[in-house]
Amino acid sequence: MSAMLRIFVWILALALVALPVVAVLNGWVGEERWPLSRLRVTGEFERVTPEQVRTAVIPYAKRGFFAVSLQDVQDAVEHVPWVSRAQVRKHWPNVLEIHVEEHRPFARWGDDRMLSVHGEFYPIPPELADLRLPRLSGPDDRVMDVVKLYNQSRALLAPIGLSVIGVDIDARGSYALTLSNGAEVVIGRNDPQARLNRFAHVLPQLLTPRSRVVARADLRYTNGFTMTWKQAPAPSLFPAPLDSAPQTQRERI
Repeated sequence: MSAMLRIFVWILALALVALPVVAVLNGWVGEERWPLSRLRVTGEFERVTPEQVRTAVIPYAKRGFFAVSLQDVQDAVEHVPWVSRAQVRKHWPNVLEIHVEEHRPFARWGDDRMLSVHGEFYPIPPELADLRLPRLSGPDDRVMDVVKLYNQSRALLAPIGLSVIGVDIDARGSYALTLSNGAEVVIGRNDPQARLNRFAHVLPQLLTPRSRVVARADLRYTNGFTMTWKQAPAPSLFPAPLDSAPQTQRERI
């Protein structure tokens, strides 16, 4: 037998041995054999139920241990409402293990979406339409800038008793804050952190007496800012007219 013929015979023999193994491992044959009869679902569940995960997985698990596509299972689970991401593994001979991470809402983004703690956008679920969350808005590609300024402004203003409930950046890149008392703080585009630091440093001196309440602050000045105060109405023995509005007082700092 020639050397070339012997090589051909060996290759043919190896192919006949390997092909069935490859076929099984890739699910080309026997895809109904070795069914995945056990499903193990882990995660911290608040809004997703294991039953929802099971329903999404069953059509794929029926294909068997070697035939099931882990990517297909992962895609199906991640389409379950409130699922942020899923990790899928197989354990011989019949176990499919899925670890689920839920979306954890961080803030509202615009009018119709939520922002998760991982920086992902998703539609506002109907059951959370009234959930009290910070309101952030701006171009989607500036989301990290908005979140950063929100965290910075909270840390700066909380010690002086002011709570930030909203941050917006407009199309021109100008920032503005909304405080819990309805006040607006216009920061502008340039050096927002420096302007906030200056504002937070000076403001405690301006909030005395304590009856003074900020209505609006404009920080878009090189060396200062302007303040508008809510002015409490003077005591009266008679009720105020229905069309009366609180007065404000503005001053330059």
